[in-house]
Amino acid sequence: MKTTVLFPGTFDPFTIGHLSIVNRALNNFDHVVVAIGNNMMKRPFFSIEKRIEMCKEIFKDEPRVSVECYNCLTADFAKQIGANAILRGIRTVADFEYERSVADANRHMTGIDTILLFTETQYSFVSSSVVRDLLLYKKVEAVRHYLPQNIDIEKYM
Repeated sequence: MKTTVLFPGTFDPFTIGHLSIVNRALNNFDHVVVAIGNNMMKRPFFSIEKRIEMCKEIFKDEPRVSVECYNCLTADFAKQIGANAILRGIRTVADFEYERSVADANRHMTGIDTILLFTETQYSFVSSSVVRDLLLYKKVEAVRHYLPQNIDIEKYM
């Protein structure tokens, strides 16, 4: 049986921390769907189209990863694609508290469990918010350390 895990997020932008989570998930699942949510409550730095393009570029040589966009509840999308689980990365205790409540709701609605992977120590300070702040102030060279190597961030700005 092929196992699929859904890795949802805004990914504005996709960082080396996100990449680490996906790569580790590939040790346990046959297929990872990076699902870019169109969250109306957030004002993204990059358009949904650019975020999709960036993620597809990152995983262009990894056939076990696909990139999708969705405009519904994450649990509903997980069910639509036949995901065996939902994947989330945890950096802090605050992340854990939030993710646990969402995981409980998702499991209650759909029966799909959430797998929480703790961020590797060397990536625990990396966040999309930090990258966006640096980009707002044109610190392009500084953000290169937080993004996957094959992403030329200036191409998307």
